[in-house]
Amino acid sequence: MSTFIQALGEAWHKNDSLVCVGLDPEIERLPRQLAAAASPIFQFNKAIIDATADLVCAYKPQFAHYAACEAEDQLERTIEYIHKAHPAVPVILDSKRGDVGNTAERYAIEAFERYGADAVTVNPYLGGDSLEPYLRHADKGVIILCRTSNPGAGDLQDLLVDGRPLYQVVAQLTAQRWNSRGNCLLVVGATYPRELAQVRALVGDMPLLVPGVGAQGGDVAQVVHNGQTSNGTGLIISSSRSILYASQGEDFASAARRATEKLRGEINASRTRGQ
Repeated sequence: MSTFIQALGEAWHKNDSLVCVGLDPEIERLPRQLAAAASPIFQFNKAIIDATADLVCAYKPQFAHYAACEAEDQLERTIEYIHKAHPAVPVILDSKRGDVGNTAERYAIEAFERYGADAVTVNPYLGGDSLEPYLRHADKGVIILCRTSNPGAGDLQDLLVDGRPLYQVVAQLTAQRWNSRGNCLLVVGATYPRELAQVRALVGDMPLLVPGVGAQGGDVAQVVHNGQTSNGTGLIISSSRSILYASQGEDFASAARRATEKLRGEINASRTRGQ
């Protein structure tokens, strides 16, 4: 059984893609023809997945978009469907959990056993012992928040600790301490390309999940230039709304495919291919 990191590397190569589609459904924005369907979120996701699976390196469902409308069962079905129909594409559960050890163990079970995710996003604010319940699942990816894409990120993440901003401390702790099993990744927002370059310099070839292109306005070329590894990979560049809602008509799935192809093309045009 391959690890998340291995599956990610294979998907980068097989689909020639660093694109991750964020499966963040908003029930009020689903196409009208799905509104009356049984399990409309699952049906929407399924159509998007089938239209894009050969163009992506990962899918990333965001937990709140399901929990808010009591659709956790449709989240389970979505992840199960990806694993069954498109097993080469790994799934990241974006839940940003962070809690003390015993509770963190329950959250790890939720992510990896209940939902069957291949990786999960986590918040490191409580320190290393709060991450250990996830990290001990050595075959799974543990994606640690580092420099997030939101405008207020600097309120805490830029605070100086011994002369260095906190996000750099998180990056270094991840690379030097928490990644002993080789299953860590970091979240660094596309909206902060300078910080992305600094994190890449600190963590070597560790994969980075980069949200913030598309609707949030991150510059694709800068993301690739500042974040890629020497072989032109190392990035999971996530886009949600600009792909999911490329059309709200009957052609929503084909429009999502076109948007994904466009993003993949923009990314690949900026990549430096290793020898």
